[in-house]
Amino acid sequence: MKKIILAAALTMGAMNGFAQTETEAFIPGSTLEGVNYFLPRTALRVIVETEKTVVTPGDLNKYAFRYLRLNDVPTTPSTSYTIKSIKVDTYGIVDKDKAYNVKVKSKTIAPLVTLTPDGILLSVNKEVAQPTMSNVPANVPAPQTVNPRDFMSQEILAASSSSKMAELCAQEIYDIRESRNSLVRGEADNLPKDGAQLQIMLNQLDQQASALEQLFKGTVSKSTEYKVLYVCPQQEGEGILFRFSQKLGALDANDMAGAPVYINLAPVAPLPQAINDEDAAKKKAKMEKGIYYNVPVREMLTVYDNTQKYVQMETTMAQFGTTEILSDALFNKGVNTKVSFFPQTGGIEKLEQ
Repeated sequence: MKKIILAAALTMGAMNGFAQTETEAFIPGSTLEGVNYFLPRTALRVIVETEKTVVTPGDLNKYAFRYLRLNDVPTTPSTSYTIKSIKVDTYGIVDKDKAYNVKVKSKTIAPLVTLTPDGILLSVNKEVAQPTMSNVPANVPAPQTVNPRDFMSQEILAASSSSKMAELCAQEIYDIRESRNSLVRGEADNLPKDGAQLQIMLNQLDQQASALEQLFKGTVSKSTEYKVLYVCPQQEGEGILFRFSQKLGALDANDMAGAPVYINLAPVAPLPQAINDEDAAKKKAKMEKGIYYNVPVREMLTVYDNTQKYVQMETTMAQFGTTEILSDALFNKGVNTKVSFFPQTGGIEKLEQ
C-alpha cells in the first residue's frame, strides 16, 4: 500500500488540466492514465497539557523551625504531575480501502483536481488551500531560581558547621527584614529620593531574603509540558486514550504504570438505514463513473478519567459513515460544477454550478 500512496503523490505535479468523469476502484498497476485519489479516515490529534511540580528541600531544612519557626518544610525531593487541559483536533489520513482513479475522457471538460500530498481528494474544478493544523505549544520550563550563596556574607560562607551556617543565615534574614521595615516606615538613615528608588531597594531586599529563606524552606518549581497523541478510532464506544501517573505524567495507553484516561465516541445522529430499492440501485449503478465522497457521522467525543471530564465536543467521523457518488453528468461539457471536500472527513463542503 506504500506504493499506492507514492503513486498518488507523484501524480500531483501533473493533475492540473486532467479531464475526468470516470472513476473506478483503485488496483495497483491496472490504470494506464488518470490520477489516483483517496478518501480519508478521520484521525485525532490529542494535546495533553501537564504541569510538572518539582519540590527540592533546602540544605538547612532541619533548622527551619529552630531559627525561623517554619513548620512542614519539605525534607525529601519529589516530582508530581497534574493534567491542566486536553485539546482534541481532527485531521484526515488516507483510507486504504477507499482508493479510486480519475480517468481522462475526451468528451468532457478538463477539470482541476486538487489533492493533499498523501493523495486525499480536496476539490474538483476549484483551487483550495492545503489543510493545516495549529502548532503544538512549546514546553514552558520552570523559572530559574536564584543561588542563595550569591547573597551570603563572608562570615556565613566561612561557617564551620551547618548549624552555625543556619544560625548566621537566619540572623541575616532578620536583619534584612528589619531594614525593609525601616524603609517602609521612613525610619532608615538613607531614605531614597523618590518612590521608584524606594521600590528598587525593597525589591532587592525581598530578593535577598527570599534567596536565603530557600535554604530552610526549599524550592517549588513548576513547568508546563505537552504530550501529543495521534489516534485513528477504529470503532465507536469507549477505549483507553492514554494513561496518566502523578509521578510520571502522561504515558502510552499500554503502560500500566498510570491510570487510564478514556475516550468515548457515541453517534449523535446516526445515518438512516439503507433501503433496498431496485430503482435506486439501478440509478446508483449508472453513477459509478462519478466522484466518490464520504457521508460522515456526527459523534459526541468525550475524554475523561475516574475523577473528571476533560473534553466533550461534537465532531464528524468519516469511517463510521457511508460512501456515495456524485454523478459524472455534473462534470460533462457545458456543466462547470465545482466541489470542495472537508479534508478531515471527505464529505462535501461546498458544491457550486
